[in-house]
Amino acid sequence: MMKHPNLIDQAEALVKTHGGRATRTRTMVLAFLLSQHKAMTHYQIEHTLGEQIKMDRVTLYRTLEWLTEKGLAHKFLSNQDRAWRFLVNDRPAHSHQHPHFACTQCDKVVCLDKIKSTYDIPLPEGYQMQGLEMTVKGLCVSCA
Repeated sequence: MMKHPNLIDQAEALVKTHGGRATRTRTMVLAFLLSQHKAMTHYQIEHTLGEQIKMDRVTLYRTLEWLTEKGLAHKFLSNQDRAWRFLVNDRPAHSHQHPHFACTQCDKVVCLDKIKSTYDIPLPEGYQMQGLEMTVKGLCVSCA
């Protein structure tokens, strides 16, 4: 990971662009996600980065939640082990409120940009929607 200083610089710039302090943890976690080509669990991130930076589980959870809230990462529930996985949002300007395709075999996740991402969902009186998650499950081209 430290072998890719351009990813660290890119991560730091993205954090600052999205109104956050570019702490070492935020920068390193985002740079790690940028270096991956698949979604990673909290444990995988902690296990890999734990050798490079000292952070506790709560700090990592908060960092991942912040990255998700700012649209820098996607968070979804894995089909295989029912663990939350995090994937870098390679288009941070792109709204996080859009559907994803998740491969049930390899856990690859891709954004489904051509599917309608706004829905008029009738909720009971007084209820307020804060977000909507939609995941299409199946086999990716490599696993099919």
